[in-house]
Amino acid sequence: MWSRVYRSRAQMQRGLALAPRPPIPYDTNMQAIRVHQFGPTAVLKLETVPDLAPTASQILVRIHAVGVNPVETYIRSGNYGALPPLPYTPGTDAAGITADGHRVYLSGSLTGTYAEYALCEPRHVHPLPDNISFAQGAALNIPYATAYRALFLKARIAPGETVLIHGASGGVGLAAVQFAVAQGCRVIGTAGSDRGLALVRAQGAHQVLDHRQPDYLTGIAADVILEMLANHNLARDFAALANRGRIVIIGNRGSIEINPREIMRREAVVTGVLVFTATPAELAEMHTAIATGLTNGSLRPVIAHEFPLSAAPQAHEAVMQPGAAGKIVLVPQLQ
Repeated sequence: MWSRVYRSRAQMQRGLALAPRPPIPYDTNMQAIRVHQFGPTAVLKLETVPDLAPTASQILVRIHAVGVNPVETYIRSGNYGALPPLPYTPGTDAAGITADGHRVYLSGSLTGTYAEYALCEPRHVHPLPDNISFAQGAALNIPYATAYRALFLKARIAPGETVLIHGASGGVGLAAVQFAVAQGCRVIGTAGSDRGLALVRAQGAHQVLDHRQPDYLTGIAADVILEMLANHNLARDFAALANRGRIVIIGNRGSIEINPREIMRREAVVTGVLVFTATPAELAEMHTAIATGLTNGSLRPVIAHEFPLSAAPQAHEAVMQPGAAGKIVLVPQLQ
């Protein structure tokens, strides 16, 4: 099992106490993206908000980069099962520097990460190695935690198995390619652009498929399939699934009709994954896995585009476009 080689959660958190850096200045003229009503991208407004005052148990982080995820577009539009009270600042993923000078990446916050600063609890804060940029750090939480949970906690991948990753050029897809390659699996990745196909191949995939082609799954017999767009692909995934194979649904944008006999005939398992429902023990395992992968070089977040914080509406449009080639981030310091 991949996770057995990682350091403990306690060891990882103690890293925050090592090699302290000079404290950062705190600018009280904080800017943040605020949403006052659910709707189109235009509801994302850059505003000046009151400065944040951490309690003794909270951690103030100056944000250097923010990860933009599709789930944030669903929440913003009001098309999500659990919606925050209005107004709110979007975002869970980010990277930056704590008030006492430590480089960290975030897996959530108390105040939202589409901002120049965020208030966090200790569970939200994870050490960021010096060889990983802030933009890369902002690409870690949802993409890499989701990929790890799908591959190791749901599909239980084993070395030598064949793993088919739909949408492998996106944030979660690239994370899954890197995890699966490091586990010793044969990895097949799909993408919908020449740039995306080249990127997936460069991350170590053994075979790349252009999902713009109608017959791209012909001849595939995967032990595990990671499905990023189930409403489009799930019905035809079974033809590419080996007996006793596992399909993990990571993304979906609508309903679909399938024939359950396809599951029965293969004795297949079809399951879903949502990183927000992970248990505390699973979260600890996922972030320990990420820490070790960053240290040994097997995990390398890829950044597609950096937008200034004020361009959050454009970033929300971009993250939903086909032809992904890495992660989209917001950078508060960009003008």
